[in-house]
Amino acid sequence: MTQALVIGGTRFIGRHTVTELRDHGYDVAIFNRGEHDDPFADTAVEHVQGDRTDDADLADAAHAVSPDVVIDCVAYRPREVRTATRVFDDVDAYVVVSSGAAYGEEAIPKREGETGLCACSDEQATDDSKASYGPRKAEGDRAVFTAAEKGVRAMSVRPCNVYGPYDYTGRVDYWIDRVANHDRVLVPGDGTNVWHRAYVEDVAAALRIVAEEGTPGEAYNVGDRRATTLDELVDGIARVLDESVEIVHAGPRELAAGDIDAGDFPLYRDYPHLLSTAKLSGLGWDSTPVADALATTVEQYVESDRDGSEYGPDREDEARVLGVLDTLA
Repeated sequence: MTQALVIGGTRFIGRHTVTELRDHGYDVAIFNRGEHDDPFADTAVEHVQGDRTDDADLADAAHAVSPDVVIDCVAYRPREVRTATRVFDDVDAYVVVSSGAAYGEEAIPKREGETGLCACSDEQATDDSKASYGPRKAEGDRAVFTAAEKGVRAMSVRPCNVYGPYDYTGRVDYWIDRVANHDRVLVPGDGTNVWHRAYVEDVAAALRIVAEEGTPGEAYNVGDRRATTLDELVDGIARVLDESVEIVHAGPRELAAGDIDAGDFPLYRDYPHLLSTAKLSGLGWDSTPVADALATTVEQYVESDRDGSEYGPDREDEARVLGVLDTLA
């Protein structure tokens, strides 16, 4: 049986990746600091505790597990990828979770090997800010390419915005909260904004498939095969909840009445962000139908104790905008 090591493994992408690997016959170990509840504590999943930013801890985990496959879910700095590709230079596959944010060039769609990546300065490489996230992921991908040139079976998977059960980011939670608790949902722009999303179980499947079938030194985009607009997201949530809501669109002038910027809304982006998934599909990957993925996402949110209202604009500010729009109607 193939031994897999998931770096991370208990919260979101890593949690689903552990399940995906186990469902496909892998023995799985996870390596993390143990700061979050372990959903696999009562299973055969081995837990190695340590800090992945500590080179000695990472080497100890490699020795303890002797993995055939490594899935790296929490490499946030280029140095961490470079270290991991040295520590795991003899595995059958090392796959790092990168991001669609690694693309620095705007194109529709963004394609691996064609669309330019972000540059990354030395300062950005060690920074933890949101602004440097894309550059850091891009530099991590370049570390994968360099390692592959040296014979390491290293690959990268680039998800766009990931959603699904146990998502702690709040990006979709906000919209579920609005649909569940309000008759009118304020949507910036005309509702046709597209910021490509990726269902988490499909991301987990992509990581496994790339480990099994991917080419060293290559990156693979992953996202829903059918991208949906922001209006379609709201409509889809309403169908799952069996709610009837009115979508109200607002431009910059109307949003200003509530001191709101369009970028304050989760999953809003001025320029469309769309990733080609043809390369990954060529390996035999396919995605979950969006309606099914959204149903599972909403159902888990309802069962959880998460509160999506804390993300995005305050409802009182939105109410002022809705009031202005009513006077203009």
